[in-house]
Amino acid sequence: MRGLKNENMKSLLRRTRRHRLQSITILPSLVTLLNGICGFISINYASRNEFGIAGFMIILAMIADSIDGRLARMSKSTSSFGGQLDSLCDIISFGVAPAFMLLKVMESELNIKTTFLIDSNFMQRFIWLASLSYLSCSIIRLARFNVENEEDESAHMSFIGLPSPAAAGVIVSLLLFHQKYYLDFSAIKIILFAMPFIALGTGILMVSRIRYPHILNQYFRGKKSFGYLIKVLLLLLFLFSLKVEGTLVLIFCGFALSSLMKWLYFRSGVIKYFPGLQHKHQKHDSEQIESHPELH
Repeated sequence: MRGLKNENMKSLLRRTRRHRLQSITILPSLVTLLNGICGFISINYASRNEFGIAGFMIILAMIADSIDGRLARMSKSTSSFGGQLDSLCDIISFGVAPAFMLLKVMESELNIKTTFLIDSNFMQRFIWLASLSYLSCSIIRLARFNVENEEDESAHMSFIGLPSPAAAGVIVSLLLFHQKYYLDFSAIKIILFAMPFIALGTGILMVSRIRYPHILNQYFRGKKSFGYLIKVLLLLLFLFSLKVEGTLVLIFCGFALSSLMKWLYFRSGVIKYFPGLQHKHQKHDSEQIESHPELH
């Protein structure tokens, strides 16, 4: 009996050694950790009602999140460890931080104490429900991405469900826009009352099966026509002509709504009256499935 126990222990130790992490890449891991650190700093500033800095720390986390993977691929050092570390940091920066910022902004602007269940009215409970739903959906979205993801990002032409950085961008951009202009335009206060519903909506989009394009891989990688370049330049000039807060709202809300509107359009049956568009859509879908079959 004792011999069997010793043999089982040796087998366990061998499996542990086999899965023990031997080495990691320093620079991509540091940039990934910067993502999580920015999220933590954002939470700290939001707790002190300094929402401008809190929001832009989440934007900085998005920049770090977009760089770390490319650094790993440039150094040919992509790994499962890097992917797991990235998702853990994303939960902080694009899950916890936006949900907490939403709670604190609602608490500050509506002069309510957002206590959970204890001595709370319907409005307070609904704000908590929206924030917790958003957080839960972001965690589920990242866990699902880890299971379905391929390490070779060049194969990624689209995402299934709204990516968590884009969802955080929707929440943060609208909150920053509100904080910037609500004193000048009273109508902008409507944004504040809509935020719990927007948080619920972005949460649902994250866990949905709606396909969102990978912007860099689909629109900027490879050769494009000269006319395409002109359109991109005009769009960039238009965005740069706006204030930062307005630009962020257009970018993130436009991205979140674009694929949703496209999905609703094709689901509504209107497309059957336009055979050319229907053929183009079916051809696009077949190309996506062939290049990335697990997305089907």
